[in-house]
Amino acid sequence: MSDPDKTIAFQGSPGAYSDLACRSVRPEMTTLPCRDFEGTFAAVHEGKAALAVIPIDNSLAGRVADIHHLLPDSGLHIIAEHFQRVDHHLLALEGARVEDLTHVHSHVHALGQCRALIRELGLEPVVHADTAGAAAEVAAGGDKTQAAIASHLAGEIDGLVSLRANIEDAEHNTTRFLIMAREPVVPHPKAGRLITSLVFRVRNVPAALYKALGGFATNGVNMTKLESYMIGGHFSATGFYADVEGHPDERLVKLALEELDFYSSEVKVLGVYPAHPLRSGGAPGETE
Repeated sequence: MSDPDKTIAFQGSPGAYSDLACRSVRPEMTTLPCRDFEGTFAAVHEGKAALAVIPIDNSLAGRVADIHHLLPDSGLHIIAEHFQRVDHHLLALEGARVEDLTHVHSHVHALGQCRALIRELGLEPVVHADTAGAAAEVAAGGDKTQAAIASHLAGEIDGLVSLRANIEDAEHNTTRFLIMAREPVVPHPKAGRLITSLVFRVRNVPAALYKALGGFATNGVNMTKLESYMIGGHFSATGFYADVEGHPDERLVKLALEELDFYSSEVKVLGVYPAHPLRSGGAPGETE
């Protein structure tokens, strides 16, 4: 058993892009694969891991399904963010040749992100629950006509070779991850560029959202992300996830949050943390 204080949990199979993100963020820690997001959060709560790495959105696929519902009740705090460049590889068994391939296995998003190559090679796509699981299945099958689209890490773990690298259609394919812990790690307000993540619900009155967000505009606080999500399956109950630049103790941010609180039935700060270098033009894959 690895030391829980030196363990970082993620959702997925070994070799998944979340696994790769964990190793990029905390290379000194041991990664712990979990079946689902709830299990990933539980690993931290139960002391099996010190940190959890959770994907929140992708530059091509958009937001990760269900994560906005889970974050508010996770009981964890966001302490950092990480932008991971997605480099897809065409993986196959040792000795396989590109011209002999007939099928390619992967997650539906990965298959969609590599349409050009799949069309060029005339391969039949096969959908799997995740990229790493697809690679493991191809490795176990022993059929040299079968390939997988996954990370180079998945290939290393499963003993597959990369026949083609960087096969994604879009060069900007990047996933944003949140690093979460049991206790908050709140930086000093003057500790550089900071992001505050929060969720809120507006009162069920006309123009409530417009009024709630007005404080950010009048106080010059930049909101970099705003997404809505349904609460409890009710069309009339809507929650919002937002990222804003700045620290809650900064005067202008504080004023904006006070106005938000006045027009909202609930405001919950999920974390305050340093902005990743990519937000300022850094290279994908840089750690925070």
